[in-house]
Amino acid sequence: MDLKKYKIYLENLYLFFLGIISSFSLPPYNYWFVNFFTFSLLFIVLFKNKHKSLKFFFFYGYFFGLGYFVSNLYWIPLSLLHDENFKFLIPIAIVLIPAFLSLFYALAFFVFKLFFNFKAVFTNILTFSIILGLFEFLRGSILSGFPWNLFAYSFSENLKIIQISSLIGIYAFNTIVITVFSVPSILYLNRKKNDLLGFFLIIILSIASYIYGNFKISAFKNLEIQRLSAEIKILSTNISIERFYSNLDEEEILNKLIDLSNPNQQENTIYIWPEGVIPNINLVSLKNDYKYLFKKSFSKNHKIILGLNDDNFKNDEQIFYNSLSILDNEANVIHKYYKNKLVPFGEFLPLENILSKIGLKTLTNNYQSYSSSDERKFFNLNQNNDIKILPLICYEIIYSGKLSKNNNFNFIVNISEDGWFGNSIGPYQHFAHSIFRSVEYGKYTFRSANNGISAVVDPTGSIIDKLGVNKEGIISIKEISNVEPTLFSTFGNKIYFLIILLYIFLIFSFKKMENE
Repeated sequence: MDLKKYKIYLENLYLFFLGIISSFSLPPYNYWFVNFFTFSLLFIVLFKNKHKSLKFFFFYGYFFGLGYFVSNLYWIPLSLLHDENFKFLIPIAIVLIPAFLSLFYALAFFVFKLFFNFKAVFTNILTFSIILGLFEFLRGSILSGFPWNLFAYSFSENLKIIQISSLIGIYAFNTIVITVFSVPSILYLNRKKNDLLGFFLIIILSIASYIYGNFKISAFKNLEIQRLSAEIKILSTNISIERFYSNLDEEEILNKLIDLSNPNQQENTIYIWPEGVIPNINLVSLKNDYKYLFKKSFSKNHKIILGLNDDNFKNDEQIFYNSLSILDNEANVIHKYYKNKLVPFGEFLPLENILSKIGLKTLTNNYQSYSSSDERKFFNLNQNNDIKILPLICYEIIYSGKLSKNNNFNFIVNISEDGWFGNSIGPYQHFAHSIFRSVEYGKYTFRSANNGISAVVDPTGSIIDKLGVNKEGIISIKEISNVEPTLFSTFGNKIYFLIILLYIFLIFSFKKMENE
């Protein structure tokens, strides 16, 4: 074998394994420190091969991304295990999803090579961070977006570090994180004055960010406590996902949910049940068939939030929706939200007219794909205006900066079904998004999951109470601390582009110093 080709294969394999190692920085492992090694070693490879062509940089990015996504998104195809129609797709999905997402990294490295500065290390790191961060933003936006596993999520347990997200959002934070992880390479590659100045600048900014996070958390703890006009109870259930494929008794499941809720007739209470725990039933049939159960168990002091199918007719065609609904004690619908972001294959079948002819269907609907809505508004659940919720179903919580144009709500309510992914790392990664959305928006998040993690997360990302994967129980909250709207909740991802401008300013400033 040609020695040059042999070296190329080894380099790509090396980057592939660096990508795998970086995956261990994500939940549930959270070994964030490994990224200081993987990103520095990655950048050393890029700098040492700076004279290579664009094609080489494209494949460097592709193989690093492939290692990263193969190892941290293997759990997505596990959802296909539950339906015989999809099992043959599992090997394809295990490779195809990472192969597609790796293209974003390949293109990022390709573009980075176009702007490569052959002299300075620090300005290259800044350029690399901007470009890779921007392609991460595109990954979260194109084709409805797939913003899983940004490098920023490696800090989901380091609350003082992530508080800056309340100002700039996760995409800007992610760009900064890439910079921080890459700067140690300067100590190996170049120790010139300007590069060392950049190294120490990042250290100073990191310390300042940590101090800000410490101050913000301390200030939150000193806020006045407010008692809610109704107690909020979040259910965590462990009902088998096989209910979608068997004839489980809906009444039996309902009785289990009611027993777990343990309603007190005299107390004002809002119950949050998980997504889709009662299969093969919609809002109409729930009221028609089980009104007596609600009326017997609950009082006028109670409201129930739950995820259930709904349908109506449009142009003589029956349309199905995945809904989050608020019911009274007689199963009447008070408020109703239709899911905006649908899961491919899980809730809708791409190219349904073609693929349905070869036996494929959606996993959670035996008839046809769900339809999506483009409206999301908050619901006011009482006259005191202290419980206004923003509804999010399942993975809608992963979309930073796209939750709501109206910030006049108190709580994010996220209901989910995580049983599709078994005992994998998926539910932990899914839950990490709740922490960041709480910090970004300065809101409490109430998460009710079947077979997943149910929790109350406060506006600093701190977990007030939690029930782990496959745990059954109830979480209760009666008191909260109100915080002012965050900068990010007001301006959204516009701030991300200001951070890009700041990076560009730093690049030109350091280039000017190099030329003096």
